[in-house]
Amino acid sequence: MRIEFVPADIQAGANAALAVLAYEAAALSPEAKAVNEASGGALARAVAGGRFTGAKGQTLDLAAPAGLEAARVVLVGVDGVGAVEPEAIEQAAAHAYQAVKASGVSELVLKLGGDAETAARAAFGVKLAAYRFDKYRTTEKAEKKPSVTVVKIAAADPAKAAKAFESLEAVADGILFARDLVSEPANILHPEEFARRVKALEPMGLQVEILGEAAMAKLGMGSLLGVGQGSRRESQLAVIRWTGAADKAAQPIAFVGKGVCFDTGGISIKPAEGMEDMKWDMGGAAAVAGLMHALAGRKAKVNAVGVLGLVENMPDGAAQRPGDVVTSMSGQTIEVINTDAEGRLVLADALWYTQDRFKPKFMIDLATLTGAIIISLGHDYAGLFSNNDGLSEKLLEAGKAEREPLWRMPLPAAYEKQIESPIADMKNIGGRPGGSITAGLFLQKFVNGLPWAHLDIASTAWRKPSNDPTVPDGAAGFGVRLLNRLVADAYEG
Repeated sequence: MRIEFVPADIQAGANAALAVLAYEAAALSPEAKAVNEASGGALARAVAGGRFTGAKGQTLDLAAPAGLEAARVVLVGVDGVGAVEPEAIEQAAAHAYQAVKASGVSELVLKLGGDAETAARAAFGVKLAAYRFDKYRTTEKAEKKPSVTVVKIAAADPAKAAKAFESLEAVADGILFARDLVSEPANILHPEEFARRVKALEPMGLQVEILGEAAMAKLGMGSLLGVGQGSRRESQLAVIRWTGAADKAAQPIAFVGKGVCFDTGGISIKPAEGMEDMKWDMGGAAAVAGLMHALAGRKAKVNAVGVLGLVENMPDGAAQRPGDVVTSMSGQTIEVINTDAEGRLVLADALWYTQDRFKPKFMIDLATLTGAIIISLGHDYAGLFSNNDGLSEKLLEAGKAEREPLWRMPLPAAYEKQIESPIADMKNIGGRPGGSITAGLFLQKFVNGLPWAHLDIASTAWRKPSNDPTVPDGAAGFGVRLLNRLVADAYEG
């Protein structure tokens, strides 16, 4: 799909849908009033004859009345009575696209307000809404495919709007990169292939280093390597660096992602029902990769490191057993009670490696870590665990601003008793009570006192059904825009 910025007075053609805004009580925006006047009041009559109220996200899709060349008119509600927040414009554009994407029209013309920021946010919303992972479909009927191939966004100054869209487009590209990674089947996106796709980002200005099993064994990463020892696919550690600060040697910020490319549960095997969804157990690593893509794409003025622990958890004769004891890179030993609590074993070594090598200002890890977080928070919030109040507040603010909300969870020291082992320094699971909390307490043992936050995104990495028009059902790319906002607001010099 192509996005174009066009003059504000553009007229929608015969095979186009025209989208305009409505406010509270179905009050028409200036652009909608112009459509109503051109149609002899037909738009107002259609509103009066139905239940359209202008509520946020509500749409009214009509065959274009006489007096308009367009094929369809879409009225999109945004609440309010005039000035519209950029976030509302983004969602309105996405709702307009969703309303007509398969209607048969080939163009969508958005007249949602003429200033550059409004036009840019509309383009951002449409680009995210139009995401579709269909590379493996070969027999889909034409009428089921989106018909809209061009979106034209009206702006008072199209060139200025295009310029304003550049940084947003870079973020969108990072989100879509993450969604593609999560959407791929595990027979395609195994650890080596994931690492190859990250390595292919180097022309963007990123520096990418891939560590194989021999290098990780030399570093003492027994915790991470134990997870992948039952797979014929070699585990990988991908290290991605972006040096965009004026001082290239300045202390970086760091992001660590769990990348379990497929999770059977290992010897502690999962039930068959729903196991196909475990291809997205690398959603944390995908989000970190997408973030680094976005930072490089918009030339962020920051030094950042992304570290991805990439493994496959399989149950063959060489697989890790319940009761095994492994030694992590930190030197701490771990009794593996349940091989399905594998993500924390991967992150243990990835976190220690990151703080030990890069000495960052802070570390944030993202992981589809526990089903317990879904029980706690449902599917709209990700869990936030942290040893630092300042970092937590910044994350909460960024999540609210980007509609990727977080809820801070406790890390009570008393719960550490649940992960005490009789034969090792700790065990990898503490039972059902407070399962997300004990997972966070486990990870905290590998941050070496550095400011740190853990985002458990098991609840948000995959949306089906989705209640956000910018997130089609499936991979959400959750975390990319949240962390990009954190970097932009708090850490770019």
